[in-house]
Amino acid sequence: MPTITARQKILAYLKKQSIASAAQIGRGLNMSAATVRHHLSIMLGDGRIALIGEKRKGGKGRPVKLYGLSEKSLGDNFALLSDAVLRELLKELAPAKRDEMISAIAQTFAFQFGENGFDIPMTRRLALIIDKLNELHYQARWEAGAAGPRIFFAHCPYAAIIAKHPELCHMDIAMVSAVTKTSARQISKINPGTMPSCIFMLDASSYLKEAVPVRAQSLI
Repeated sequence: MPTITARQKILAYLKKQSIASAAQIGRGLNMSAATVRHHLSIMLGDGRIALIGEKRKGGKGRPVKLYGLSEKSLGDNFALLSDAVLRELLKELAPAKRDEMISAIAQTFAFQFGENGFDIPMTRRLALIIDKLNELHYQARWEAGAAGPRIFFAHCPYAAIIAKHPELCHMDIAMVSAVTKTSARQISKINPGTMPSCIFMLDASSYLKEAVPVRAQSLI
């Protein structure tokens, strides 16, 4: 039977109580206040809990800090909503129209990168693109290669629904093509346990060309 860690117990306590101080958590879980504060400090740092506020006992003394679950731990229904919206948007469309819709969404993402910097060296431009991709939660990096640069995504922001919506992979290909001004193709896809990254190969010879095909095709 799996062992429940002290931090899991604290998270479960906060889920039930909503808001509590370190002393209250300690009493409820039979832990010392020092031990609770140690775990709370770590979980504040990794974003699992949040400091909700402070209160004073009788208006005197040092204020008592109150903790609760963070938005990250509470979760949301974005995956469910996204799945429903995509199904409704795409279900009546012919394949060609679906491709147009996905390409349009990719272009909307690409607009977030702006149009500045295409006259700078490719390595500098790729560094700027990687910074922006990481703001969008892709855990991205790039490497040079004999056949052209490769961009790696170590995280899929759509992991919760990607199995139902493989078209989102094509959206990423189109986005990478648009923001790098290249013809991009996907040569690998994240597969937990066997493949740690999605990999996109860029055609270096097409970099900086005015017109590039945005609707790139996956080889997978």
